[in-house]
Amino acid sequence: MSANSNDKNAMLQKLATIHQVEGFDPTPFAVEYQDLNTGETRKRLPVMIQMAWFRLKYPEGKISVQVSPIQNGFVATAKVYPHYNDAQEHYLAEASASRFYDAAKPQTSPREWAQTAAVGIALRNAGFGLQFHAAGESFDMNGMSMGMAGVEAPPMAPMEAVPLPFVDDSAAMPVAPMPAMPPAAPAPAAPAVPMAPVMPVEETPEQKLQKAMQMPCPIGKYRGKTLGDLITLDPNALNWIVRKCSDKPDIQAAAKLICDYAVEQASA
Repeated sequence: MSANSNDKNAMLQKLATIHQVEGFDPTPFAVEYQDLNTGETRKRLPVMIQMAWFRLKYPEGKISVQVSPIQNGFVATAKVYPHYNDAQEHYLAEASASRFYDAAKPQTSPREWAQTAAVGIALRNAGFGLQFHAAGESFDMNGMSMGMAGVEAPPMAPMEAVPLPFVDDSAAMPVAPMPAMPPAAPAPAAPAVPMAPVMPVEETPEQKLQKAMQMPCPIGKYRGKTLGDLITLDPNALNWIVRKCSDKPDIQAAAKLICDYAVEQASA
């Protein structure tokens, strides 16, 4: 093994000691992705795991996210604070990310995608998963040398998005009128074919979690927000909904699903 490899392994071991939490090892949760520029296979932590790790390390911490519309997309800026009472300028790290409408993925919200990317990068810059981002690359590359500047990571899977109320700007976007089409000749009637019974498709755990995170928040203080928003705004509010909102069983069950998932991911 070369001296450079030894130095790199030693550096990775030091990075792994950042924000250590007793009983929690993020390594099993790391997933592989392919760098679109170099083709190299690297590892990173899913954003939900980063957030669970952050919550274990800073139970009273705060992640502030601001999202603004840009042409054909959105830009999000996330800031990570060790305590919810910290002044706006006293953050551990910040990052910005932009995402745009993709005709090939019409179901993906660029607003949610931009927010998720910004939160993940800010948490990585604060040290939550930095060792996985560094694996396989030189330490003098932009991802390390720019430190807290918030270099944008490769695109993340839409399922990792933390849902926010989506701002529909379609009304403000000019749409070219479609040319009138000549009426089509009527097709001959086809004989009726009996339809096979349609079997209900059971939702996957990921789909149930996404549906739960899109449920509206019943707390007046967070009117217009979703349960997914509370992960960054006020995680304790989710526990309150589980305990107190028995009159809204659907929302109560959704909040419990999110809480159970976070605990499961943090303690697995």
